[in-house]
Amino acid sequence: MSLDHAVDLELPTAEAAEPADLEHGSIFFVGTATVILEYAGFTILTDPNFLHSADHVHLGYGIKSRRRTDPALEIEDLPPIDFVLLSHYHGDHFDRVAEAKLDKDLPIVTTPHAASELADKGFRETRPLETWDECRIRKGEAELTITAMPGRHGPPVLSKGLPPVMGSMLEFRPADEEAHPDDPPLLRLYISGDTLVYDALEEIPERYPEIDLALLHLGGTRVLGVLLTMDAAQGVEAVDLIDADTAIPIHYNDYEVFRSPLSNFKQAIRKAGLEDKVEYLEHGETFEFESSSNRRS
Repeated sequence: MSLDHAVDLELPTAEAAEPADLEHGSIFFVGTATVILEYAGFTILTDPNFLHSADHVHLGYGIKSRRRTDPALEIEDLPPIDFVLLSHYHGDHFDRVAEAKLDKDLPIVTTPHAASELADKGFRETRPLETWDECRIRKGEAELTITAMPGRHGPPVLSKGLPPVMGSMLEFRPADEEAHPDDPPLLRLYISGDTLVYDALEEIPERYPEIDLALLHLGGTRVLGVLLTMDAAQGVEAVDLIDADTAIPIHYNDYEVFRSPLSNFKQAIRKAGLEDKVEYLEHGETFEFESSSNRRS
């Protein structure tokens, strides 16, 4: 069965491009929630944050936070990016550097709120997704389905003051005439976004019982004492709940509002006996992986 009818975005490929590697991929950690994911011919940038140490971001209600770290890569040194995957519209996830220097025609898959804000800034190729909505993207020999996952950036009492947030499930499949939407993916990767652990997340492992990789936004962000992103304890809950083969914490130690350091998460993971489920990346490090079909063959 052909998937042509379901493709929302067709990305160009270079005329002399080599066949896409469907067996191996990599995740380069820039900092905060910014990674460069390379797999199956796709190069994807998440939550672009390229501010430097001592720079400030505005988080709403007159609240600012200072960055403690530098990005591992400058925005000018990015490889050619196919599209941006943005969890929400906050200054530490889409900053003024990204706004000024990213191509305004670069596709951005994100929440409806963020898509509207970005359109006002001149970005012309946004793809808004409500929770459980899908976006299918094809490039050469591979097709990627992105499904928006539930997310809640803080307790319900603050919902009106915080931007809507989404997690994302990325499923990579071959783009051939025999492919079927129900075929097991080559790779399934979950990105939490800036969410707390709450009831709606329980539906994720019910719908996706086999997840290869998970990128978890930690940091224990607190504003006026209120927890807005997962701290160490909630991070352990997420590792256990999502049950990915490998979980990688990101979004830690970068800003003053991040109150739960990575060391706390490591300690909690050891105490929970989940060390074999987690890999750690420092800024500037790369995690290399194999597709699930390659690992299980």
